[in-house]
Amino acid sequence: MDQDVQQLVSRVKAAKTDSNAANALIADYMPFIRSETAKYLKRQPEPEDDELSIAMFAFYEAICSYSRLRGAFLKYAALQIRSRLIDYYRREKRNHIQISLNTPAEDEQTELMDTLADPHDEYSEHELREATQAEIRELTEQMESFGVSITDLAENAPKQGRTLEICKQAVCYARRHPDILDSFLRTKRVPLAQLAEGADVERKSLERHRKYLVGVLLICTNGYEILRGHIAQVLKGGAGA
Repeated sequence: MDQDVQQLVSRVKAAKTDSNAANALIADYMPFIRSETAKYLKRQPEPEDDELSIAMFAFYEAICSYSRLRGAFLKYAALQIRSRLIDYYRREKRNHIQISLNTPAEDEQTELMDTLADPHDEYSEHELREATQAEIRELTEQMESFGVSITDLAENAPKQGRTLEICKQAVCYARRHPDILDSFLRTKRVPLAQLAEGADVERKSLERHRKYLVGVLLICTNGYEILRGHIAQVLKGGAGA
């Protein structure tokens, strides 16, 4: 391992339990945090921007949740920052709509409902698409190390409600037991026997959808906030964040 990378990993490990070490690490990597925030804002962040504070907190979350099994730390931290900023945008947009729908605009004949579709919304939707594509690229790369492709994930997805429910129960069980997810990342093997026994489902059904489970379990372990939301919808909330 490169000496600089090894030193960073050691600092991250120390920062998990030492607040002073965490503060020092955040301070040293503020240029990185600002750069990731700027990618989202499409401009340099100002000290008063909420997005910069959110990015700093996301970097700290990355410190707390990181393990070497998750790949390079800075790549993982960048994914966490982008996900948290997108979450923030979604909440702000929701709140703005709830508060403003019936507030009169400057023209008394027009309500703000008619003004919501502005260029800023299009810009934000574009940002969301870019972030989703970035997560898909990251997931595709990680899945390849497990011998699974995005095509495999789609083709291996459950087609019937019964098998979808079985997969949902297995994923929920795995998420409640982080040691299973850690073992999955370390061995690059889906622990079918543990999942079947723990979730009380048929192992044969899990075996038929092993490649699908690889993708879903990776999404559950590595900060893929956008894709996790999609998976939550597919699993009807069972594997949601």
